[in-house]
Amino acid sequence: MQENKRKIKKESFMQGVFAMMFSQVLIKLLGLVYKMYLTNREGFGDEGNAIYSAGFYIYSLLLTLSSVGVPNAISKLVSERIALGDNKGANRIFKVAFVTFGLLGFIGTCILFFGANYISNVILQIPEAELTLVALAPSIFFVALICVIRGYFNGNGTLKVTANSQTLEQVFKTVFTILIVEIVAIVLGVNTKIMAAGANLATTVATIGSFIYLFIFYRNNRTPNANLQGVITKEESILQIIKQILYVSIPISLSAILSSINKNIDSTTVVRGLSNFMNESAAKIQYGILSGKVDTLTSLPLSFNIAFATALVPAISSARAKKDMTIANKRVGFSILVTILIGLPCSIGMMVFAKQILELLFPAQSAGTLLLQISSVAIIFTVLAQTINGALQGLGKVMVPAMAFGIGVIVKLILNTILIPIEQITIFGQTIPMGVNGAAIGTIMCNVIACIIGFSVLKRNMDIKFCFTKYVLKPIIATFIMAICSYSIYLLLYSIIFPKLATILSLISAVIIYALAIIALKLFTKEEIFMIPYGEKLYKILVKYGIYK
Repeated sequence: MQENKRKIKKESFMQGVFAMMFSQVLIKLLGLVYKMYLTNREGFGDEGNAIYSAGFYIYSLLLTLSSVGVPNAISKLVSERIALGDNKGANRIFKVAFVTFGLLGFIGTCILFFGANYISNVILQIPEAELTLVALAPSIFFVALICVIRGYFNGNGTLKVTANSQTLEQVFKTVFTILIVEIVAIVLGVNTKIMAAGANLATTVATIGSFIYLFIFYRNNRTPNANLQGVITKEESILQIIKQILYVSIPISLSAILSSINKNIDSTTVVRGLSNFMNESAAKIQYGILSGKVDTLTSLPLSFNIAFATALVPAISSARAKKDMTIANKRVGFSILVTILIGLPCSIGMMVFAKQILELLFPAQSAGTLLLQISSVAIIFTVLAQTINGALQGLGKVMVPAMAFGIGVIVKLILNTILIPIEQITIFGQTIPMGVNGAAIGTIMCNVIACIIGFSVLKRNMDIKFCFTKYVLKPIIATFIMAICSYSIYLLLYSIIFPKLATILSLISAVIIYALAIIALKLFTKEEIFMIPYGEKLYKILVKYGIYK
């Protein structure tokens, strides 16, 4: 049979991470392209973003209920079976999950399609969002199936398959978003409500395309059933497999559900709270700034980091199955270090260049500087929580991320309810605008709490040495060197060349300066450099120039 002739090529831990990282960066850049297009498009703007995002966040919540915990759950269970040589058991898990979550996805599609009117008018109080919900409904079914296939390949140690499918999906989404919105504008005229629905319809088209790609790839590359290492496990019933999957996926899904609820807290509290001191139209614009521009920008660093969270689950699960935690400890420690080195400069850099970035990317709708500056504080805690959660899920501590984030979400809800209806507050004689900024403060506190709780549990369950100098002091020094030098370059260039060009050159210089600072401070050991793809060649170059001995 064809399936016995082909075997998936496994990647090293860091090869998988870098493949996923590259894919996620490309996805976020493509996402930024269509967000820039929509925000700057006449007739869409911040109001269109409010309609688009309100519908999309409800869709995300239903999607989470039906499937979002599935990739990591399937990945964990499949990697454990394959680590023991039980490929037949791994394939059986996949088949049962495919049918089970396909059914759940279909139920989610029906709920969103037939409940669109009630959700938009009663829950969101944004009637214009009804069409966006209808347009998104079919996606839930296809994403549920996609999640199962991606989890299967992640468990096989091939994150590249997931990376490729996600990239393909985002390419489709970007192209069809622009195409459909333009067709709607030409055929039906500039109608913000219908254009927003058209933009979300692109998500459904892209999802179907991604499913077709993954299904064909699975048919051609599924793992042979033979137990290659001679370990034969007792064949489990369908009900037992479903119980195993749900035992892992429900807690993971709960974390994702809470994350989705976190976004829906903004969609249901911002407009209501702001109506305390501004009209509904102005309130929707403020929410559009938060959801359409600020959330898009602050989520960009997650694309660099999500690869670690995804890769750690099967890596640690496999190590536990083999009773070898030494390499797992090293991978988690290295992943957390890189996460800090990603999140910290993104937080500070976005805070320093908030105004310039908004003017560069959204020249027609550049409002939101203070909101972006406040929101950027949350980045470092969000990415750290992301990596820590991946490690905890791999350890089997699947309820901890959910509980930690649940506490954070409750705090955010309380802060949103209290702070958003307040127009401004006075602290030490200084008047500070509040309103929508209260939602950003709530998000910061939510992620701080989730990060602290998750890290405390991880530290108790893994033997990782966290050196203050290496994990905190040196990254802070490198970040402040970057911020001071790059902003000085901006001030110098601003009076000489076009402001937008000055911003681009300053941001490029920030990346270069930060990389040089990390090298100069010798943040990585020789062993850690060797973990990076082409690390041996990089180390030889560093030795050649006398940086390492």
